Amino acid sequence: MVATVALSGPDNVGKTTQIRLLARRAGVVDAGSLDAYDPRWAEAHARGLADWWFRSAAVEQVVDVLACSHLARAASAVPAGMVRLADRGMPMLDASVVATAAVRERLSYDAAIYRAGVLLAPYRGDLARAAQAEWGVLLLHAAEPSDGAARALARERRVTARYAAYQRVLNAHLHSLADSGRFAATIVVADRAILDVQHELRALLRDRLGVPVPGVALRQVQVAALGGLSESGKSTAGAYLATRHGYARLKIGYLLQVAADACGIADVYALDDVAMAEMLALGLESYCAAHHFQRRVSIESLHRAGMTAELVKLLGDHLTVIYLEASASLRAARSVAGPADVRERDGVKRSRGAARIRKSADAVVDNGGPRIALYRALDQITASKRWPVARPERVCIPDLGLPSRLAAYLTALLRLVADPAAPLVSLLAVTGSGARGKYQHGWSDLDVLAVAEQDKLSDMRAALGQLAHQLGGVKLGFTIVSAAECATGALTPRLLHALALIGTGRLPVLWCTDSLALPCPDRESDALASLGDGVAAAIEIRRQLIKPVPDMRSLYKVTAVVAKVALRAEGEEHPDDADALVALFHRFPGSFQGLGAVAAGVARHDEQGAIRLAHAVLAWWLATLPGTRPPQ
Repeated sequence: MVATVALSGPDNVGKTTQIRLLARRAGVVDAGSLDAYDPRWAEAHARGLADWWFRSAAVEQVVDVLACSHLARAASAVPAGMVRLADRGMPMLDASVVATAAVRERLSYDAAIYRAGVLLAPYRGDLARAAQAEWGVLLLHAAEPSDGAARALARERRVTARYAAYQRVLNAHLHSLADSGRFAATIVVADRAILDVQHELRALLRDRLGVPVPGVALRQVQVAALGGLSESGKSTAGAYLATRHGYARLKIGYLLQVAADACGIADVYALDDVAMAEMLALGLESYCAAHHFQRRVSIESLHRAGMTAELVKLLGDHLTVIYLEASASLRAARSVAGPADVRERDGVKRSRGAARIRKSADAVVDNGGPRIALYRALDQITASKRWPVARPERVCIPDLGLPSRLAAYLTALLRLVADPAAPLVSLLAVTGSGARGKYQHGWSDLDVLAVAEQDKLSDMRAALGQLAHQLGGVKLGFTIVSAAECATGALTPRLLHALALIGTGRLPVLWCTDSLALPCPDRESDALASLGDGVAAAIEIRRQLIKPVPDMRSLYKVTAVVAKVALRAEGEEHPDDADALVALFHRFPGSFQGLGAVAAGVARHDEQGAIRLAHAVLAWWLATLPGTRPPQ
C-alpha cells in the first residue's frame, strides 16, 4: 500500500479541508502543513508571506525553502500501517515554482518552465525519489484553466495584479501536469459540496489503493435544517416532517456532543464556525452511517449564522435551510412561560446570529397563519427535494384512438380552454382508458385532467356547458387541480398517480403551456399514497355488495382498483382493469383458485361473476390485515 497520498491543487480548492475531514478516519494521518518542516517559514510569515514570496526574498531562497520543506516531509517517518495525507505533492512544487518565476521575473510561460527547471536542478534527484513514494491526486476548480483561476481568485477578499497573474499560471501548469500524467487521479471540484468531493476522494483511495475508508453516508441523505426565533414553530415543523414525510428528527446539540466526544473535544461550543460545522456534519455522518436506510433527516435548531453558512458549503444540495417566522406578539402568546421568557431566549439566539439565517435560508416559511399552511409549505419543500421536475410530453388527439364524437369534443374543448393567447388551463390531459387506447363505448367514461387556477372556474364551467351536447351521453369525469396543489402533492392518491405518469412520460398530455413543469412523484410515494385508494375501494366493494341490485360496472371497477393498488405496492403497474385482476391472480394463485383471465373478463358483463370476483378480491385484501383469515 502507498504510504503517502498527496493532494495538490490551486489555492482555495479545498485541499486542507479534504485532508482534515479524511484524517478523522482510523488508519489515516495528516502530515501537517509544509511550514512545519522548515524553520525559515517563521521568518517568512513574520515579514508577510506574500511580500516575502513575491518581492523581498530572493527567488532562489523561496525555491530552497519550498524544496527543502517538501523533502523534509517526505523523509519523515510514517506510522506503521497508516496512510499519510500530504497537503501539496511534488508536482505542486513544480507548478508553484513555474508560477513564481513567471510572475517575479516577468517570463513567458515556456521561459518560466525552463527557469523552474534551472532553479530545481540541485534538488532534482531527491525530488524524483520522493515523488515515487507519493500517490498524487489533483483537485481542480474547473475543467478549463482560465475558469479555475477565476474561481480561485473569486474566493479571495483582496487580489493584487501579481497574485492574479500567479494564479493564472499556476492553474495552467497544473492542468498541463495532469495532461502529462503526473497525477494518479484528478477531481474537478466546481460547485460541488465539500462532502461530495470527500466521497469521491475516499472512493479513489478505497478502490485504487485499498485504503479501508467508507464512503460518505450523508451523500444519500436529504437534511432539513430548521431555524427561527423562539416559538416560531421549529418543533412543530420537525414533528410534521417526521410524521408525514419520514424524517428522522435530530437535535443539533446532541449531534455536536457525539462528534466532540468522538474527537476528544472538551467544549464543542468554543470552536469556530468552520470547526463547529464540521463537528455537526461528523455527528450527522455517524448517525446516517449507523442508519443506512434513513434517507431524510431534520435537525433543529439553527442558532448560528456563521456555522450555518459553513454547513451549506459542506452539504451543498443535500441541505435545505428552512427559516420559520411569526410576529413577536404571536410568538409571545404561544409561550407557556410568558412573553419575558420569549424575549430572553430571543436575545440569546440573536446574539448568535439566529435572525441572520433568514437572509441565506433556502425557504422562509411564514408560520403566522393556519397550521395547515405550515404543513403545506413543508410538503412543498419536501416534494421539491424528493421529486424531480419534468416537462410533460404531448400527444395528438387522433393518436388516442377515441370515437370520432369524443375526438371532435376534445378538439373543440382545446380551442376554448387552451388558446395560447389567453389559456384557461396550464395543462389538459385525457386519463384512464381513453388515454391508453382502450376506450370502450358504453363502458368507459371520458376522464379529463386540467391544471387551472380558481379564478378560471367560471370560464371553465361555461366552456364545458357549451360543449356538453357533443358528448352524446358519455359520462365526463373532469378534474381540475391547481399548480400549487401539484407542487405540494396535495392531491388524492389517484391524481398523484396521474402526476407520476405524466412526469415519466407514460401519460402524454393534449396541451400544456410552454413553461409548465410538474413534479414527478417517485414510485415509493405513489405506491404508499395509493394504499388510501385501496382502502376506499374495499369499502366501496361492500357498499355495492349489500345493495339489492349492485351496479356491475362500479363493482367491477372498484374491485380492479384493489388489484392495481396491491400490485403497485409490489412494484408492478397494470393500468387496465382486467390485466390488473389477472396479474393479481397469478401473483397470489393460492388465494384465487378457479379464477383467471376468463373470470376477469366475464365479470364485466355477468352479475354473479362480478359478485364472485369482488368477494374473492375483498377476502384477499382483508386477509392482509393482522388477525384476519380468508373465508373457507
